[in-house]
Amino acid sequence: MLVRILNVFTNLSLIKRFTIASFIVMILGMFGLGKWVAEQIKIGVIKESATTTALYMDSFVTPHLQELGSASSLTAGHFEDLRSVLSEETLGKQTVAIKIWSSDHYILYSDNPALIGREFPPTEDLLKAWQGEVIAEVSNLTEEENVEERLGYHKRLVEIYSPVRLNGTNQIIAVTEFYQKIDILEAEIAAAQMRSWLMVGSTMMVIYLLLIGFVRYASNTIEKQEDELKDQVKRLTELLAHNDELNQRVRRSAANATEFNERFLRRTSAELYSGPIQEIVLALTRLERVKSQNETCRLINPNVDLLCTDHLPTAKASLRTAMDETRAIAAGLVLPQLECLTLPEILVSVVRAHEQNTGTKVMLSMSDLPEQTPLEIKITAYRLIQEALNNAHNYAGGEGQQVRVRCQTNDILIEVSDQGPGFDVNHPVTSGEREHLGLAGMRERVESLGGSFTIESKINQGTKLSAVLTLQNTGENKNG
Repeated sequence: MLVRILNVFTNLSLIKRFTIASFIVMILGMFGLGKWVAEQIKIGVIKESATTTALYMDSFVTPHLQELGSASSLTAGHFEDLRSVLSEETLGKQTVAIKIWSSDHYILYSDNPALIGREFPPTEDLLKAWQGEVIAEVSNLTEEENVEERLGYHKRLVEIYSPVRLNGTNQIIAVTEFYQKIDILEAEIAAAQMRSWLMVGSTMMVIYLLLIGFVRYASNTIEKQEDELKDQVKRLTELLAHNDELNQRVRRSAANATEFNERFLRRTSAELYSGPIQEIVLALTRLERVKSQNETCRLINPNVDLLCTDHLPTAKASLRTAMDETRAIAAGLVLPQLECLTLPEILVSVVRAHEQNTGTKVMLSMSDLPEQTPLEIKITAYRLIQEALNNAHNYAGGEGQQVRVRCQTNDILIEVSDQGPGFDVNHPVTSGEREHLGLAGMRERVESLGGSFTIESKINQGTKLSAVLTLQNTGENKNG
């Protein structure tokens, strides 16, 4: 049952939960505060009534007790005067009984003659009265001295202790004890308590309504802002999703562009081999025949002017040089069949090719590389290391060449370093200078696939190129 109530409560709106919880707190607080105020009113009314009664009675009793300042008992004359005063009707309307206590805790006077002269154990209130306090409380008449009061069919009476002082001094010579009916006093207390309950309840209700109104206003504002925030989050989520989709498209386009570029370079290389190179080979062959024929003619007839053939060796040498350079360019444009090779095999291939072409040594380090790698990653890694090693050879003489490649989570980390003269990476490239080490091309290749590219170099401290190629969100193509 409790669990069900809690479930229902938690499913309510914020304002409804606050309304219920604050109402319960208000009721409990009002009950506690009202009870405390009612008790304070009761004590105050009793004390006020006791003080009034004590003053009233004191004006009649004190003149007849002054002899106790020098004696321990009352004379017969004062005793009769006291009896006469206290038996008046005006004093007996609400007063049920009266006792006068001596300092030795025995009763000097009582409207019940059986109690006169008897000694009883002093109560705490009696002792306080002997110290000068006026004490009043509602008594249940359980003390031994209250036998007669109980016989009068009284269940509760207001018990008042009032000290009697010697005229002109603070010396207490006796204590007067009165017992008054509680009916009228309880009616006054109940009326005062009712007024206090009404005041406390009205005040708490006003506070509760104001608080609920404020919270409802704040709740409506919060709900409105929450709806606006949800709408903004929804739109932002849609924008992020659209941006992610565009980013994926850009990466796929970059990857496909990389493959397309390699295919274009391969086709260009094939056309160079089948076109200009074949023509140059044919021209060289014909020149070789012309030179051979001219040499034969010169041997047969030395007098023939063959000076026109003196330029043939030069033409032949130029054509051969052009053919070698064209072949070199075409060979550089063509990548090996990377689709069939794993990433470690590609790394070994590019490093060994560089060593063979330059006659330098490269330290290669690989670790934790995946067996399956997208083609665009293979192409980018191949071109990046090829270009970096060529720069290390051209600008650092191939000194201290190192290639480190490892896989970390979903990233391929590539580092190519040398121990050459280095350069100032913050130094701008002036017009007419070739850009340092083809860095822009390498950076563009890496960043087009969503990777990162950094350069570390200082004068006389070598150079290190670092690239991170991510394996996630790469381009989608038929080889990927």
